[in-house]
Amino acid sequence: MKNRIFATLLTFICAVTTLFAQVERPKLVVGLVVDQMRYDYLYRFADRYGDDGFKRLLREGFSCENTIIPYIPTYTAIGHSTIYTGSVPSIHGIAGNDWIIQATGQAMYCTQDDSVKTVGASGKVGQQSPKNLLASTITDELKLATNFQSKVIGIAIKDRGGILPAGHFADAAYWFDSKSGNWVSSTYYMQKLPDWVNKFNKLKLAEKYLKQDWNTLYPIETYKNSIQDDNEYEGKWAGEKSPTFPRKTSELMKDIGLELIKTTPQGNTFTLDFAKAAIEAEKLGNNPTGHTDFLCISLSSTDYVGHRYSLSAVEIEDTYLRLDRDIADLLNYLDKTIGKGNYTFFLTADHAASYNPRYYTDQKGNGGYLFLRQIQRELNDELTKKIWSQGLDKKGIQLSGTPQPQLDRFVKSRRTSR
Repeated sequence: MKNRIFATLLTFICAVTTLFAQVERPKLVVGLVVDQMRYDYLYRFADRYGDDGFKRLLREGFSCENTIIPYIPTYTAIGHSTIYTGSVPSIHGIAGNDWIIQATGQAMYCTQDDSVKTVGASGKVGQQSPKNLLASTITDELKLATNFQSKVIGIAIKDRGGILPAGHFADAAYWFDSKSGNWVSSTYYMQKLPDWVNKFNKLKLAEKYLKQDWNTLYPIETYKNSIQDDNEYEGKWAGEKSPTFPRKTSELMKDIGLELIKTTPQGNTFTLDFAKAAIEAEKLGNNPTGHTDFLCISLSSTDYVGHRYSLSAVEIEDTYLRLDRDIADLLNYLDKTIGKGNYTFFLTADHAASYNPRYYTDQKGNGGYLFLRQIQRELNDELTKKIWSQGLDKKGIQLSGTPQPQLDRFVKSRRTSR
């Protein structure tokens, strides 16, 4: 009896071993995070999506529909960190896009690293790294599992969108500096930009895209999933008479600069152009060691568009119709360069967004505004008075006295220093 059980177990082990031996590793993993993408966008605009973008992902892949975000707030840095670590802010350490260090009172940006320098531009735009991320990412674990022979690169217009997913052991992370018009990095990863990045930067694609202006992909009267174009819920740029199409980005760029590319769907196209250049130049998916490479892409423009124009705007609908085409183009590119079936691709979002509160209440919904800055100001003033009334300084050290003029000056300085 024991021999038969052992023989059965041995047969099972051999079968499992054979099965796993036959499973080939993907040559490349591409993670695409669409900043601020709501789940309902997959079907809200589906009647105008093509067959090769979002619909292909749903048709050929798996859709995880029972997912929960177990933390607050749902900010960009937290979302990207949670996706790639599988952890939560209390463990991975990224508690917001920025925060205050309680022990010192120092303000800290999520990827701030004053010990490194900018590569590819001047100023502090490149003084960034993943050092504040306390947990290991899936990209870190890939590097460890392959004895650092896998190649990992992170790309996003937002620095935090490129840095945090790529992890601590990344070969590179790149983000866009609108002042110089360059994709940049930091000395955490490299001492100078690769030749292919310099070559790409010389193309000045952000400027070229903005010169084309932004008009709707289809006749504007056919955008039935959005409210009328001229409405009071979306913001307009200085110099615009109304927040309506066409958006004259070629004119607005003269005052706003290349920062404008972030708030257009062309910002997504621009990012994917750079991603494809990275795949080609870095030979991602064609690692000579045979190990899997990992490309982390975050599309930041969807977030900028959502914040400026609100969820119900034509701009949102047009952005996602264009993104559907961009995704189709990226998948087609991967099919040709890496080979269909040779790569793993996933799509997710770092967070979503809620409707414009004024729009919601105008539709007779229960909602409104919470004036956080006013609440913060009043709380700070009350805490300041409380501390000084107890004879303590800002660090909690006992004072010999707290005359009223000194208190007034301190409170006034607190009000003007924000």
